[in-house]
Amino acid sequence: MRYDQIILRYGDLTVKGKNRSRFERRMLEQVKRALAGYEGITFHKSFGRLNVKLGIHDYKPIADRLKELFGIVSLSPVVSSGHDLEEIRATALALMNSLSVAPETFKVSAKRAWKKFPHTSQEMNHLVGGHILRHTPELRVDVRNPQQELRVDIQEEGVYLFCETIQAAGGFPYGTNGKALLLLSGGIDSPVAGWLALRKGLELEAVHFHSYPFTSDKAKEKVVELARRLSYFSGEPIKLHLVPFTDIQTALVQAGSDNLIITLMRRSMLRITERLAEQNGAQGIVTGESLGQVASQTLPSMDVIGRAARMPLIKPVIMMDKQEIIKIADRIGTFETSILPYEDCCTLFLPKSPSTNPNLRIVEKVEAMLPNLEAMLAAAVEGTETQLLSSAAPSAVESAGKDSWF
Repeated sequence: MRYDQIILRYGDLTVKGKNRSRFERRMLEQVKRALAGYEGITFHKSFGRLNVKLGIHDYKPIADRLKELFGIVSLSPVVSSGHDLEEIRATALALMNSLSVAPETFKVSAKRAWKKFPHTSQEMNHLVGGHILRHTPELRVDVRNPQQELRVDIQEEGVYLFCETIQAAGGFPYGTNGKALLLLSGGIDSPVAGWLALRKGLELEAVHFHSYPFTSDKAKEKVVELARRLSYFSGEPIKLHLVPFTDIQTALVQAGSDNLIITLMRRSMLRITERLAEQNGAQGIVTGESLGQVASQTLPSMDVIGRAARMPLIKPVIMMDKQEIIKIADRIGTFETSILPYEDCCTLFLPKSPSTNPNLRIVEKVEAMLPNLEAMLAAAVEGTETQLLSSAAPSAVESAGKDSWF
């Protein structure tokens, strides 16, 4: 049996009160942009959801794309029917008979959202379920633990029947909760942090620090690919700011205090990123820090590093274990790129014993000994190269049949 619509259900949008209409408009814009290549598709908005009318198109590739969009908590391919009881029962029977795997037990769950419909939800459970049983005697009803649940959703504009609910990405539509800059290192954690930030409705631009000739073009290409991948989930091109960091990094190394080098570098990175954020209308900085994972990510280290910035520092993976982060990286298609063996600037001068408990007074004293630091920070901002990147072609993740995000 051919599905003729997909119902999209919103998640956190439903708690937005007076701002909800703005979020729903943004959601519709995002869906239309994602499906721009499909001619003849139309849309119908209703309370807390959006119906996508498929026209001539098969539902599967459209559902696969829509489940990646932020703001959609779940979706269901449906067969629509009029309000006539016999039409509803015939459609229900045809849908059950079309299932690829025939169940042994089932139940009908009707929901009468349109109160002028002549039968209650409980009556519809019996009217539809009884009709199916009469024509498929091999089936049994199990209201507690059925192998298949047939849902009948009665709305004013029509009746929708479906057997499948597909989990989607959830969160908020892209760009509805402000704009931030993502520190994109090329490792495993920062792309996951970026995806989680996108999921919460942040518009993102990415910032990457490179130290030519110490870091190779391969390392830069790796980050470009990760940024492209993130733009697939945003549905819009993403800006990548490539910041030259060689002079600052060399000066910090020559200043001594080897055990503080990572702390000093990250403080300079935050200062530069904050200036880029101000230039580009962003209100926060997203990082891929995970508590205790490395020396610069202990609480004392993050405290000293974070004091270099005034803007909010958003750390989506801060309480995640490495395996939890890797699971998401694999799911969103960034893991294989992240593990390519091309070093970023933070690994070039890594000391044998980096400080896990830096002293802010000492760190500031070392920075004060660099009279040209302010000029170098300004030069790095001035020398930043910006690229506008469109989404990478879908990787194996889209065809792997993975329906669960977490």
